[in-house]
Amino acid sequence: MPGKVNPVMAEMLNMVVTYVLGLDHTIALATSGAQLELNVYMPVIAYSLLSAMEVLSGGVDAFTRKALRGLMANEPQLTRFLEASTALATALNPAIGYDKAAEVAKRAYREGRSVREVVVDMGILPAEEAQRVLDPKQMV
Repeated sequence: MPGKVNPVMAEMLNMVVTYVLGLDHTIALATSGAQLELNVYMPVIAYSLLSAMEVLSGGVDAFTRKALRGLMANEPQLTRFLEASTALATALNPAIGYDKAAEVAKRAYREGRSVREVVVDMGILPAEEAQRVLDPKQMV
């Protein structure tokens, strides 16, 4: 597909983590096999631990260099997504109650509008109060 960007670095890191989890499982099983304080599994424990550290550090390094470095957030797009989220209606609970907040969220979703717009248009909260209650920075 023209213009498609494959997430190969994220996929690579997922594979690395899956492999490391397998090595961790090997270590867990090997340590449970100790007998009389003599752990005959020590070589496989050491090998698995060193392999996990090497593979994980290499994977994170490659992911950082080839995928994260230079990555910038698209703040206007993120703000649009945030404003369109019906999850914001949760912050209305203390101010207007669960049932009214649910009604606002459902209407906002149905009409493709923001929770803030709907709560003001329904006359439930004045614009200033809606702005204060639905401020995402205050929620964080």
